[in-house]
Amino acid sequence: MSHVSSHSPHGQTSLHTVQVLGGGSAGSSAHVRSLAAGLAARGVRVTVCAPSEAATAYDLTGTGARHVHVPRSSDPASVASLRTACADADLVHAHGLHAALRAALALTGRRIPLVVTWHTRAHAEGARARVLHLLERRVAKAAAVVLGTSSDLVDRARSRGARDARLAPVTLPAPRVAAGGAEEAEGLRHKALAELGAVGRPLIVTVGTLERQRGHDVLLDAARAWRHLDPLPLLVIAGEGPERGALQRRIEGEGLPVRLVGRRDDVPDMLAAADLVVLPTSWESRSVLAQEALHARVPLVATAVGGIPELVGDAAALVPYGDAEALATAVARLLADPVLRERLKDKGTAQAATWPTEDETVTQVLSVYDELTQPLAMYS
Repeated sequence: MSHVSSHSPHGQTSLHTVQVLGGGSAGSSAHVRSLAAGLAARGVRVTVCAPSEAATAYDLTGTGARHVHVPRSSDPASVASLRTACADADLVHAHGLHAALRAALALTGRRIPLVVTWHTRAHAEGARARVLHLLERRVAKAAAVVLGTSSDLVDRARSRGARDARLAPVTLPAPRVAAGGAEEAEGLRHKALAELGAVGRPLIVTVGTLERQRGHDVLLDAARAWRHLDPLPLLVIAGEGPERGALQRRIEGEGLPVRLVGRRDDVPDMLAAADLVVLPTSWESRSVLAQEALHARVPLVATAVGGIPELVGDAAALVPYGDAEALATAVARLLADPVLRERLKDKGTAQAATWPTEDETVTQVLSVYDELTQPLAMYS
């Protein structure tokens, strides 16, 4: 195993890290891309083990990293290919629970430190919840350090037996600003409104997988409650998932002012056109949607769960999870009060400025790597 010279100046190491990404949520995939680029720029050799589709979607090789295709599976062949990719690694960094389990299996019998980032919390009920608990314990105990993207994830890792769990907020890449300035942005906004059918009425947007724990059923209850508003807001839900059929039946059966638009690759344009963003989830750590909303200066109504209050501070209207009345009231209040919306936009910009930059995120992670690899150099 090649070791880092303990006398190397920071950023000039011969360190080889392997980043392991599973299916990869938008947040963890964007983080791995940012991390790979930042580490490579500092002279670190980076191998990213991820499914080819994730590597293509996030242009992981464009970071200067080497990509090795490892399917999102814990079968022996996947673990074997991961074990080969990690053969000369100084440190392995896995993102997400399943990627971490594969990495732990691949490193069995090797003295290569494993860092695990918990980006989010998996959901399970009944017998699956017991399996999930065991999986979390296995991963927490295998890791030299667990990095949690929110304080409650750090607490969860400790409760699962992690010997070292630390808060490591990850940042999204800064949003790109339209090159044509305000006039072009307004044109794009009008185009998005026309396409979504929201010209002359408020547009409310949410983005997320259509799963039960995401709170879309509560959101539909709220949409029913704000049907008396004039003009009538349009709620647009972007995303796919197992609940789509049930949600569509409710929308049609109750005549709700809601559109399911499926997966979209133009979410930034939708957010730029939105009057409000809603996040009705039962739990989220460092919500990508919340970050995008604040960056885009769109007022946010979100549930006060998981890492959301820590992330947004006083820059969003927070409501209890599962309380459709509170959600509907918060939405109606914001739509009726342009001064309050402007205040939230300004607070959002100020709050986003407190989040770590991509560079600060990479620096923090690299300091953890140094800590875990430097002592080895003394004996090499």
